[in-house]
Amino acid sequence: MSLPHAILTALLEKPSSGLELTRRFDRSIGYFWSATHQQIYRELGKLEAEGHIRALPTEAPTRGQKKSYEVLPAGRDELARWTSAPQDPKPWRDALFVRLRAAAVVGTTGLEDDLRRHLALHQQQLAEYEEIEKRDFGRGRSTTQDRLQHLILRAGIDLETFWTQWLVNALAEFERLPGDIGDRDEHPASE
Repeated sequence: MSLPHAILTALLEKPSSGLELTRRFDRSIGYFWSATHQQIYRELGKLEAEGHIRALPTEAPTRGQKKSYEVLPAGRDELARWTSAPQDPKPWRDALFVRLRAAAVVGTTGLEDDLRRHLALHQQQLAEYEEIEKRDFGRGRSTTQDRLQHLILRAGIDLETFWTQWLVNALAEFERLPGDIGDRDEHPASE
């Protein structure tokens, strides 16, 4: 996914200033695509230069006044092109799995505590997603936009459920491990 397309999507939902976009990213899009304030402003400048967005006219421009942006037809066309283009899944990379592999040969010291920390973070995120679902996706929300946004939220709920269960299982496995694994010559790591 690219940041320009996330910004075009957000601006089509509601014309906004850079600051408003940053806040919206923190509350919604940021759950699956994060961006800093500086990245958003940099992309707004590029999108404007490419003719995909424009700053909304103001009655009396003043120095330091925030600009709000809207998507132009070229921006909508670009977003539609990008949305309909095929895209392969990205390889999944997570340092936690490399750390587990390394622990098999250097020892597990400190890793169990970090797994517990990860579990608490995923449980917290799951609870937040479930609260959003209760609050925002009750009865009467059946527009295409509502249904697709709920589908995205369900993906987040399902991923956090997976991580929570996987971490519970991993911690149970750690309970069954014999002491520290610093010297494992008798069981070389598989490729």
